[in-house]
Amino acid sequence: MPDNTIFYFSEDVDYEFKDSLTNDLVLTQIAGIEKVSIDSLNYIFCSDPYLLELNMKYLDHDYFTDIITFESSEKIGVVSGDIFISVDRAKENADLYKVSLEEEIKRLIIHGLLHLIGYKDESDDEKLLMRKKEDYYLSLFPKDK
Repeated sequence: MPDNTIFYFSEDVDYEFKDSLTNDLVLTQIAGIEKVSIDSLNYIFCSDPYLLELNMKYLDHDYFTDIITFESSEKIGVVSGDIFISVDRAKENADLYKVSLEEEIKRLIIHGLLHLIGYKDESDDEKLLMRKKEDYYLSLFPKDK
């Protein structure tokens, strides 16, 4: 089990991620399956405007997105980075896909980790693989009672 290596913050939204212990265990399990280790992950929950500003400033993209991942590891096989998640986009996606906000947030958390591991989602094939991995890794979470 990682020791204080996965952190959850809210930047400009009133959102608190619940059940971080279970989430940390699943993320550690994912890392093991993917044959990497987690050094440090910072999940930052924010608003659409906050994430749009990051998207324009660092990626030169002028559009809303649900997640931006900044990789900071200097070692091969070791995952480290900052993952910004728009709670606004997550709510919209949850409504669109008819899932709970918690499930959509977990999907985005996994998505960010997969990006740090090296998965991309630019082509249709990459998107399909990413979605399959997200679905599988979501299944690792205990089912709600």
